[in-house]
Amino acid sequence: MNDLKDFHDTSIAFGYKTDYELKRAYFLFKLLTYPLLAYIGKHVLSFLIYIRFPIDFIIKKTIFEQFCGGVNEKDCYKVMNKLNQNNIKCVLDYSVEGSDTENDFENTLKRTLNLIDLIRKEDLTSFIVFKPSAVGRFDLYFKKAENLPLKEIEIAEWKRVEDRFDKICAKAEKNSISVLIDAEESWIQEPIDNLIEKLMIKYNKKSCIVYNTIQAYRSDRLEYLKHMHIRLADFNVKIGIKLVRGAYMEKERERAKTNNYKSPICETKFITDENFNNCMNYMFDNLHDFHLFIGSHNEKSNILATKIMSRNQLRNNDNRVWYSQLFGMSDHISFNLALNGFNVAKYLPFGPLRDVIPYLIRRLDENTSVSGQTSRELDLISNEIKRRALKD
Repeated sequence: MNDLKDFHDTSIAFGYKTDYELKRAYFLFKLLTYPLLAYIGKHVLSFLIYIRFPIDFIIKKTIFEQFCGGVNEKDCYKVMNKLNQNNIKCVLDYSVEGSDTENDFENTLKRTLNLIDLIRKEDLTSFIVFKPSAVGRFDLYFKKAENLPLKEIEIAEWKRVEDRFDKICAKAEKNSISVLIDAEESWIQEPIDNLIEKLMIKYNKKSCIVYNTIQAYRSDRLEYLKHMHIRLADFNVKIGIKLVRGAYMEKERERAKTNNYKSPICETKFITDENFNNCMNYMFDNLHDFHLFIGSHNEKSNILATKIMSRNQLRNNDNRVWYSQLFGMSDHISFNLALNGFNVAKYLPFGPLRDVIPYLIRRLDENTSVSGQTSRELDLISNEIKRRALKD
């Protein structure tokens, strides 16, 4: 029941990295400290991929290996084993954006079901993840969200979407794997929330199989969390929540401005942080009903969570609480938490190299747009390089 003071022991954070891997990370994050250079590099990369210029080897040995586990599931085993040796689990994330067709949705379903078989066999993780828009058409979610009448063919299409969700959760339950269902844009989220709540009632009686995602940059999410808690109270279920800050801020604000409605996004980062912590506090206060998966790169929020656990006399490894960061980022948080006995799972993206380029570009954007993210990573890596030099 010990909380942490900070995460800055770099020997713990980067102990699993070779000198080469550490210097590669330094080079990448150093580039990202120059926003203009990062902006130009991002667009040059997209152009070279578009014209099929042979740069696969360069991408693989730099940005791909920093942020991805491999091109397929089995490629990820090496990384997963290394993380597992440090008491860190993985959430395998197939980070390829398919097109909006039934064939793509069925392929995603098949891959996700096969992934459950693989990870159960290897016993290296307890989670899988999928995006609702990877198993159903965006415009169909929108029509459901707006309560627009569905054509007969769309009613059948929605039934197939429900079936895909259900098949994934059913197989996950059978194999004792938890399912993290990502959040989407606010204007299609309501039917997804409704569907996930039904799945919780069906599958979360004995253990927490189904997790919904709450994006705390939405100002209405604490209210939604409380109302969901009330709605599910009579069903005796374990409410699984992955809590994140959010992924579509600019898109949300732009759409609100274009369509002349109040943005659902918190006005400032401070308010978002406050909302995140309030959601987290609410779930800790009601942990008899909740299972919490904290997806955060924010040091203060992670420290706060450990303090709450200590104050509430919870074991560090209480299976109702997990911490998570993206692979290749915030290792100082992940590894220090794991060393102190907290449950930690790294999001580990994978997929064919050229197909995960959109994901990699988003990571570049995130590291150049989030205040202090890149400089923090760079400072920590620099300190570890200096520490190793002094040791030698």
